[in-house]
Amino acid sequence: MDDIPPNVPQLLASAKRWFDDALHNSMRHSGEQPVTVAQAAVFASLDAAGTSVAELARRIGTTRQSVHQAVHGLIGMGLLEQVPDPTSARSRLVRVTEEGARVHRKALRTIEAIERELATRIGHDAVAALRAALDQPWDTPPLIR
Repeated sequence: MDDIPPNVPQLLASAKRWFDDALHNSMRHSGEQPVTVAQAAVFASLDAAGTSVAELARRIGTTRQSVHQAVHGLIGMGLLEQVPDPTSARSRLVRVTEEGARVHRKALRTIEAIERELATRIGHDAVAALRAALDQPWDTPPLIR
């Protein structure tokens, strides 16, 4: 099976790991508290006004329990907080604290730098083409029979 070239999902997963590792290592090296990939996914999925745990789980494609664990880890780090949902007395929203916003801005700047580094490695045109391809509307996943 070693002679079978990787398929697109495998290549995308490998590229995502490369970005995740670069971001994690860079943030840690600069003195920020390390966050897990799951915690980073929570940050990437939050709305500015706050988002419920159930909605975060839907967006990330994982269980509420997993999101709940990631959220509470980030709350413990002072990066997120939970507040009452003004539209539902039974629900709470997760939102970024001031410290979390600072760290998030830094992470976004770091991602931009990682993208620039990728462009030096594979070429600016290749990164532009990759971005353009991934930004296309993919619509509903097909059902292949």
